Amino acid sequence: MSRQPIAISDSKNFYVSAERVFDTSLANVPVIVLSNNDGCAVARSDEAKALGIKMGDPLHLIRDKVEAHGVRVFSSNYTLYADLSRRVVDTYADFTPHVEIYSIDECFLDFMGFRDREAHARAMRAAVRRRVGIPIRVGIASSKTLAKAANELAKKNPVFDGVLDLMDEDLARWLLPRVPVGDIWGIGRRTEAKLKGVGIATAAELRDMPLRQARKLGTVVLERTVLELQGEPCLSLEEVEPQRKGMAVTRSASAPMTDFDTLFQAITAHATRAAEKLRQHGLVAGTLTVIFHTNKHRQDRPQWSAARSTKLTPMSSDTFDLVDAARRCARSGWPKDGKPYGFTKAGVMLDDLLPSEDRPRTLFDVMRPKSAQLMSALDQVNDRFGKKTLVLASEGMKRPWALRADHRSPRYTTRIEDLPVVR
Repeated sequence: MSRQPIAISDSKNFYVSAERVFDTSLANVPVIVLSNNDGCAVARSDEAKALGIKMGDPLHLIRDKVEAHGVRVFSSNYTLYADLSRRVVDTYADFTPHVEIYSIDECFLDFMGFRDREAHARAMRAAVRRRVGIPIRVGIASSKTLAKAANELAKKNPVFDGVLDLMDEDLARWLLPRVPVGDIWGIGRRTEAKLKGVGIATAAELRDMPLRQARKLGTVVLERTVLELQGEPCLSLEEVEPQRKGMAVTRSASAPMTDFDTLFQAITAHATRAAEKLRQHGLVAGTLTVIFHTNKHRQDRPQWSAARSTKLTPMSSDTFDLVDAARRCARSGWPKDGKPYGFTKAGVMLDDLLPSEDRPRTLFDVMRPKSAQLMSALDQVNDRFGKKTLVLASEGMKRPWALRADHRSPRYTTRIEDLPVVR
């Protein structure tokens, strides 16, 4: 049976690469991008890695190193990253009939039918770099797990120049003994420790592991990984995005929220964003859950954690419905003992999602015929004039809970006032 090639393409240090697209002064200098509220390093340039800055290092612990070496620091600019990711995917669509988006910077691609896969991958790399400005790497193999391994090898060894095709069995036999088992997709620390306990330390040794032993050691999940390393695909390419069953919008606050009004401003913003996402995907939700909690690491302050759910009847993507339900949940979970709690995180989760056209009909749908038109008008205004042009009053205007982003770059591609100007 002939094996069909699957590729995975990922963007090099994606957040950093995105920042470099519009700021040429960042080339060849150490750059880090921070997590929400400017907390920890979540993306690092190669130059920053060479300085010993590790993933997850808190900014306040590396500030001396940042200042000593002139490290450029950026807050996460998710609007920019999402738009550049979309542009990368649009470019992939010119080189493959099927694209499966795996994450913001990774996609699986159907490479079946291309005679010279490596040349095709290099042409795709060049097109992405020319059209978007993002450097990518490509791994090709007969299964997703092998493709991920090829991608990792292409990242780490410059001899491959960003592209590695493991459909070549001789090349696979030579390279897999050199891949640590912990680098294989899906092998976590606990599974890695178990495998090393039975003498399996490389990808080649895992590939040759008896299937019965793999299932006994790590259930059917590990057995599938072994089969995938043997070139037998167990994870198919998702040509159609599976229907979402749930979604969540949660954020940490820049400052503790000590009163209900401030907390509910944040919850209103999260419920509003959740409703927008539902409408973008053509979905309605049947259940809404509100969560909020204090900082569990601050044992010197009183602790409280709340999670309250309610059914949405009828199922809805209406912002007013979701905010009203969120208020009921927040009120139910608010502490009544009068202690000075400081809530540092809040969020809204939606479950029981269905396509809007498949939702069960109720009498209340007939009573509210203009809901869809109102939400459409709201979305159109915010799309045309910018997010948060129209908001519910309960979201407030000052937003003291909003994320801290002191080092955020302009939203170059989505805000007219942030458009770069050539002088």
